[in-house]
Amino acid sequence: MENVLRPLIVVGGAVVLTLLIGWATDLLLRKADARHSETPLWGLLRRGRVPYQLVLCSAMLRGSYDQAEVLLGHRMAVGQILSLVLIGSTAWLVVRIAAAIVQTSYSRYARVHHDAARVRRVRTQVSLIMRVVTAIVGVVAAAAMLLTFPAMRAAGASLLASAGIVGIVAGVAAQSTLSNMFAGLQIAFGDMVRLGDTVVVDGEWGTVEEITLTFLTVRTWDERRITMPVSYFTSKPFENWSRGTPEMTGIVYWHLDHSAPIEAMREKLRDILRECPAWDGRAYGLVVTDSTPNTIQVRALVTAKDSDDVWTVRVVVREQMITWLAAEHPYALPRVNTADAVLPQGGIIPAQDGVAQGHRLNHHHRAASAADSTPRAGR
Repeated sequence: MENVLRPLIVVGGAVVLTLLIGWATDLLLRKADARHSETPLWGLLRRGRVPYQLVLCSAMLRGSYDQAEVLLGHRMAVGQILSLVLIGSTAWLVVRIAAAIVQTSYSRYARVHHDAARVRRVRTQVSLIMRVVTAIVGVVAAAAMLLTFPAMRAAGASLLASAGIVGIVAGVAAQSTLSNMFAGLQIAFGDMVRLGDTVVVDGEWGTVEEITLTFLTVRTWDERRITMPVSYFTSKPFENWSRGTPEMTGIVYWHLDHSAPIEAMREKLRDILRECPAWDGRAYGLVVTDSTPNTIQVRALVTAKDSDDVWTVRVVVREQMITWLAAEHPYALPRVNTADAVLPQGGIIPAQDGVAQGHRLNHHHRAASAADSTPRAGR
């Protein structure tokens, strides 16, 4: 009877004590979160409730399973399992605590600074720092788990002796992976590209959606995702429309007839922009930039606070200007002339008449020459 009650008392007591300590800790964190609503730290720490309780329970069972006298024939196996659970849950808890601290620091920084570019830069750095911390904690936890096995401890000396050769081989084999990892750190702390930046890569326009240590994801305007190695951004040129200030200048082109009312178009452009909420009011302009025998090229410049708004302004200006020209000045739209040109009185000979007259003169000249060259019969 004692062999049954003692394990139940030890295991049940550990579980009940774990639940009580976890409930009390969660209650304290909830009160602290309600008292300090300006910081999300206490609310984020509550997310580590599960690994925290696992650490408590596994630690108490690991320290008292000998007294439980349970599974005497498998005491080493039970201790090994409890050790593995303790190490894994501790690593999980460390990652949750680090995430809470880093996220709180980022939230405080974003609340104080209103510069969107600087906030995105810090967000990118925080994201990559958390990935590095998670990777380091995971590697350390895996190594600690392996070292709990006696065979791995016995092989430790040989592993250390061959670490140099293994490191060289691994470095050569994972050269591209390591270069991507260093490129990811360079992107994070070199402020080359940040989460939320608008970029153009390989002719594709999109927004940086995710940055990891090895790859970067760009979300295009049509909801496609382009995934590429981060080393691309450290070895090839690319356009970053959000670097520095997000303000942009957009261009709209029209090909119109030479009789297009340029001054009236300038006034219409001003009226269109005044009614467009996406225009930031900084500047605008309309000029003739080129001329061909059939049309002229008219260019309008508009400004907006970011790339999304400049696209909206360009679309609105292009559409409303064409609609206004078609309704008010249809002669300004390009057309193909098929009628003969009307010359003023006293002008030069038309080209076709001149050609015809030239043909007639040439015909008379050839006839006269032929007549002169014909042999005449003697008397």
